[in-house]
This record gives sequence, structure tokens and C-alpha cells, in this order.
Amino acid sequence: MEKVRLNKYLSIQGVCSRREADRYIEAGKVTINGRAAAMGEKVDGTEEILFDGRPVSGVKEEKIVLAMNKPAGIVCSSKEKDNIVDYMKYPQRIYPVGRLDKDSTGLILLTNDGELMNEILKARNFHEKEYEVRVRERITADFIRGMSEGVWLSELGVKTRPCKVKKVDAYTFRIILTQGLNRQIRRMCAYFNFRVVTLKRIRIMNIRLGDLKEGEWREIKGRELEELRGGIDHE
Repeated sequence: MEKVRLNKYLSIQGVCSRREADRYIEAGKVTINGRAAAMGEKVDGTEEILFDGRPVSGVKEEKIVLAMNKPAGIVCSSKEKDNIVDYMKYPQRIYPVGRLDKDSTGLILLTNDGELMNEILKARNFHEKEYEVRVRERITADFIRGMSEGVWLSELGVKTRPCKVKKVDAYTFRIILTQGLNRQIRRMCAYFNFRVVTLKRIRIMNIRLGDLKEGEWREIKGRELEELRGGIDHE
């Protein structure tokens, strides 16, 4: 294997995403041949590489991609209590691809494929994520238009990208986003003084929630997995 940046190597090995790897390296939790690794360092896998005290050199895990219907009350950070990884107790080491708010439900992907995770999370790739949202107030044409045109979120200092919004009934709408700002939909609704009652993600790229029940998951494979990987813009 030719030398690659350490964060990419950890990602290839399914340890974590590149972004997470950078944080662990900065925190001194990655070592190479007994010394603390440096940011931007390159490796080829022949070194003794430890991640949080565990060896990762030469690990070749089978790549797993799972689709789960996350229940409310479960968090997506593996560092917090009631997190999704502990909830699933999956026999292989997996990580959630991105996050879904604790109060939200629906589709979330989990994998040990760090490169896949990294590419899905890149905002510049404009990958679609679709949500079904029920609000307390009656939906108006002005609300649909305003949401679709983009909303200035002063607390984040950013305007959301234009997106597709469609009314389902008097209190329910569907929205397709190509970015993943913190609590984005809830913040967008609050801008118009709308309160979210329920928020469920129903699609990530070509992967659909379908009839998967809350708390259950399935493996993504075959043509569905090929389409997912085919829709990713690799570097």
C-alpha cells in the first residue's frame, strides 16, 4: 500500500471518518510505533498504529452498511448515554453516518466503511436527504415558499440552501435538503414561528426508510449498495 495521510488510513480501515480521525490525532489518542501521531503524517500500514490503545494496522474488516429506523430518545453520538451504537449492540464496530436529533426518528445509516462515511457527509456533494415533518400550526403557501427559498439562521450565521418543500396535508410537509446543519429543519420552522411536532427522515440518497419499524435495521447490499456507492463523488 502506498503511503496515505493517517486520517485517510484510519478511515479506510473502518475506524472512523477522516474528520473524527483528526480530532483523535489532535487529542493524542493515535500512536505510530509507540509515539504520538502528528497531524498530516503519512503511513503505509506496515507501522504499529494504535487507535485509543487498540491496534488497527492491517485490519481488513468486511465492509458493512446498515439502514436503521432510529427511535426518539436515542442519540447518534457514541460518546453520550443512550447512544445508537450501544442500543444496537451490533457484533461489529460501526459508526453512524452523520446525526439525527435525539427527538427525531427515521432513517440513519451506520457503517464501518470510513471512506463511504466521509463522502456522504461532505456538504459539497449535495447528497439529498428527505424528511416528513408535522407541525403544530396550519401550513400556508407563504411558509412553503419561504422554506424552499432558504432561511437565514442567525444563531448559526448562515442561510440555508434552497430546497424542495411539498405540503402533504394541513399540518404535514416533506422537505429535501442537501446540507445538514445542526437542528436545521427545527430552526427553519422556528424562523416562521412554526413548532415541530414530529420529524422523521425517510430517505438518504437512494436509500429509503420504507416499512422498517422503529428500532429495527437491515443490511444494505446488492444493487441498492451499488447505487449508493455510485452516487458518491469520490476524490
